[in-house]
Amino acid sequence: MVEQMKFLSITGPKDDIDRVIENYIMKYDIQLENALVELKNVKGLQTFTETTPYKDSFATALELKKQYTDLDTSSSEYMDIKEAAELVERLAHEIKKQKQAIDKLNRKIEVAEDKLTQIEQFIGLNYDVSSILHFKFIKYRFGRFTKDYYKKFMDYIHDDIDSIFYTCREVGDYVWGVYFVPVTLSDRIDSIYSSMHFERFFLSDEYQGTPQVASDCLKDDIEKFTLARDRIKRYIGDVLEKNKADFIKAFSTLNRYIENFDIRKMAALTKHDSKNPHVLFYILCGWMSAKDADALRALIEKDKDTFCFVEEKHSNLFSIAPTKLKNFVLFKPFELFIEMYGLPSHNEIDPTPIVSVFYAFLFGFMFGDLGQGAVLSILGLIISKWKKSRLASIVSVCGISSMIFGCLFGSVFGFEDVIPALWLRPGEAMSDIPLIGRLNTVFIVAIGIGCAVILFSMILNIINRVKSNEYGEALFDTNGVAGIVFYGSAVTVAVLFLTQHIVLASSILIIMFVIPLLLIFFKEPLTHFLEKSAHIFPEEKGMFFVQGFFELFEVLLSYFSNTLSFVRVGAFAISHAAMMEVVLLLSGATGDVASINWLGIILGNIFVCGMEGLIVGIQVLRLEYYELFSRFYKGLGRVFVPYNRK
Repeated sequence: MVEQMKFLSITGPKDDIDRVIENYIMKYDIQLENALVELKNVKGLQTFTETTPYKDSFATALELKKQYTDLDTSSSEYMDIKEAAELVERLAHEIKKQKQAIDKLNRKIEVAEDKLTQIEQFIGLNYDVSSILHFKFIKYRFGRFTKDYYKKFMDYIHDDIDSIFYTCREVGDYVWGVYFVPVTLSDRIDSIYSSMHFERFFLSDEYQGTPQVASDCLKDDIEKFTLARDRIKRYIGDVLEKNKADFIKAFSTLNRYIENFDIRKMAALTKHDSKNPHVLFYILCGWMSAKDADALRALIEKDKDTFCFVEEKHSNLFSIAPTKLKNFVLFKPFELFIEMYGLPSHNEIDPTPIVSVFYAFLFGFMFGDLGQGAVLSILGLIISKWKKSRLASIVSVCGISSMIFGCLFGSVFGFEDVIPALWLRPGEAMSDIPLIGRLNTVFIVAIGIGCAVILFSMILNIINRVKSNEYGEALFDTNGVAGIVFYGSAVTVAVLFLTQHIVLASSILIIMFVIPLLLIFFKEPLTHFLEKSAHIFPEEKGMFFVQGFFELFEVLLSYFSNTLSFVRVGAFAISHAAMMEVVLLLSGATGDVASINWLGIILGNIFVCGMEGLIVGIQVLRLEYYELFSRFYKGLGRVFVPYNRK
């Protein structure tokens, strides 16, 4: 059902709003509306202009949260807001200080690794690097050849020039080394080396000892810096773990405070009073269920600083009452179908129970099998418990309905000789219909179900129209009183003719057909008459009669087609039995038990369950949307979203 909603206005001193939010708003389900919009006819209102003083602290808390892995901050424990902000700032300051130390160590490690990369190429040189870098009369050049040019250089050039090339090591395609040349000849010798594609490298004068010694020292430095960095990381981890519980509470406190503070965006403030310019009052507006609204109002009555008002007339409001559904546990999963179509308005009937009963009933009728229904029910129950799936819950309920009809049809996994049929067997039941002949009983029942569904939907439409004060639609619409009289009479006449009560049928045909059709034809002027409108008939009367004639003709066709649409209910019931008969035939189940292909029966049942179950589920939903909902249901409601559950 649709819970009754009430519109409340809560007001009190501006400085008291945080207490009210914490004690009332966050503890009750209330959908807040913008007070300035709802009260736009009230003069002298203004918006909140305050900014939260803990915005930066919460931003810091969000950054700190990233330091934890999969941290669950949904705690119900809170602390003082100032204490929470101080804890976050203190923890953030400590983490920041340690991260700065890590950054310094990372830079040192990076510099040392660069130096190591350079000096490692010359490890074969057994001479103090710092001494080489300070020669006065001898020039030095560190660098590398490619292996090809190194060979050419050593074979053809090295012995003919005044330089010494000291080979250090070979790495990949390169030969690393250093050559020495007198200062006076350095320009000419450099040109020769350059022509052989010698690539120079420049070493700083920070190295001490041989390249091997310098390399070992750098490795020691890197290890020392890395160990220091790891110690700081462990320290940060210890600090975070030590303060984890307090941080969760602090984060939850700040998060809750920020959310509560944002409620100010929905509030309005009274302007300054000339007599008391320093006194300001807030106003909060929103929707609550009648039960919660009464409880909240009773609680606020005990609060001397807070006042609560309930708006009884919804017509005075700018917002439309939201929809909150409350249904029995077996009906609740079917709210999924209602949400897919559209929620009912506050003054509409909740179709959830109706949808639940009709959907399960029609599904079972079209998919009647005790064994397959049990499988669907069990699987649906397991998945619904595991995944919290409403669709799986619907499948479970439909499975129970299939089991019931399976007993009525005497079908267990397609076998019709295991249990007796408590009612009939869809593929075999035939009836003699006067004026028509022999017809499958299932089709007759399906048509009867369709007639009952259509008539019932008309009754629901009348109720909805009366609740909405649309009396013209309730009386003269094709789905109103005139429509139900006409269609009910048509069904009655059809039954009487088929049962050979021709005289009585003719009387009803004359009396009950003409009057309802005339009422439907003149629905518009009759509605204007009820509403005491100045113009009863439209100005274009000729067009009115022509249009009314064709619309009436369309109505008659729709009644007929909508009724025949339910033939598919019987068709699916028969097709299900036929498909299982084919499965059993292909599996050899019609002969000796020893020759039965049980694997084929299992696979066949799985195929039928999956394919036909899906098709039947869609067809039933289509029937409900187009044959049931289209007659009485608008689905223009908006969902109820409590602020504390966003």
